[in-house]
Amino acid sequence: MTLIRISQTDESKKKTAVKPRLLQIIGSVFASAFGVQTHKNYSRDFEQGSLVVYIVVGIIFVAAFVTGLVTLVAFITT
Repeated sequence: MTLIRISQTDESKKKTAVKPRLLQIIGSVFASAFGVQTHKNYSRDFEQGSLVVYIVVGIIFVAAFVTGLVTLVAFITT
């Protein structure tokens, strides 16, 4: 018995596409910052996500990362 796989058209994919959740967005920003983002997630982000949300999460991530590094260096040097 052979199974036939029916693929969806681009239009039907867009209709059934769900926007990424906040944790998925945060995970994507972390993965992108460290250069380990998968192509699947990269495609999902650009097809379904809002640019503003990724920019805001990215700015928060960078601020937290820099603050963490400054705090770590201050702790080590004192």
